[in-house]
Amino acid sequence: MMRLRIALATLPVVAGLVAGCGTSPPSRFYTLAATATSTSASSPQPSTLVIAVGPVTVPSVVDRPEFVVSTGPNEVRLDDFNRWASPLQDNLSRAIAENLVAILGTPRVVRFPQTLATEPDYRVAVEVRTFESTPGKSTALDAVWTVRRAKDGRTSTGRTSAREAVSESGYDALAAAHSRAVARVSQDIANATLALHGAR
Repeated sequence: MMRLRIALATLPVVAGLVAGCGTSPPSRFYTLAATATSTSASSPQPSTLVIAVGPVTVPSVVDRPEFVVSTGPNEVRLDDFNRWASPLQDNLSRAIAENLVAILGTPRVVRFPQTLATEPDYRVAVEVRTFESTPGKSTALDAVWTVRRAKDGRTSTGRTSAREAVSESGYDALAAAHSRAVARVSQDIANATLALHGAR
């Protein structure tokens, strides 16, 4: 009889847990978009450039599928239901490569470690030092990048810090803001590439 009472008493708890699991919201997945526009009219023979992008590194705190959102000066939260569709490094390298295609007017931009039939003219490495997301407020992206000319090893290194306002609370707004910041990084990389290309 005692066992029967215990079993009956636990049924509502088990039922509640099952019901709770059944009402969990589905996960949503996001990507970074290439938003840069073409400026190839001012580029010296841009279609001849061959560029390899990568490696791209990110801080370990955001090197995970979930969105890492800032909730205070020294506090972050992982959002299990809003995630990146691919590893953040892949997202960033793809967006940068696609932006460079648009800005420089060359289709021959590949992502490390992919290879082309010809040796790339320039290699781009990016170290992301800050990648912050604050829903409804802003995003922050701080990156140090290096462009290296293959023929003589000459390099150009720079740093881009981009903060974008986010007026909406949704995570799609965060992804869009980060995309705009990545476009600014890509523009600086493109400018450095063209400067190296023009420096014979």
